[in-house]
Amino acid sequence: MTKIVSSPNCGNSPKMEFLKQYNIAFAEGNVAFLTKNVTDDIVWNVIGDKKIEGKENFVKELEEMQAVKASELKLDQILSHGKEGAANGWMTMVNGKKYAFSDFYVFQSAKGEKIKSIISYCMEV
Repeated sequence: MTKIVSSPNCGNSPKMEFLKQYNIAFAEGNVAFLTKNVTDDIVWNVIGDKKIEGKENFVKELEEMQAVKASELKLDQILSHGKEGAANGWMTMVNGKKYAFSDFYVFQSAKGEKIKSIISYCMEV
């Protein structure tokens, strides 16, 4: 089971709570939750590594990433405004590697039903 550490916020933003749950699902390898909450034309740009386009390719990438599990997720900040949101923090993997990350999200609409694009910055520390 993944240990979750999240900085408290004002707690009145459903979109910020959604982004918290989305990051937890990523750390836990919950492919069903992640794919249910993106558009069919999702674009995930992992800066300096790869660009994944379309839900089918998104699912394939997530399934490949399940080989290495996170033992801890620390969320430092979650922000949202209009159609956009962001989260940053740290993940420690079961193999001992630690990564710092920042993700920037664009939702399909200001209501934030599904994620249309993600830009990820990730580096091993």
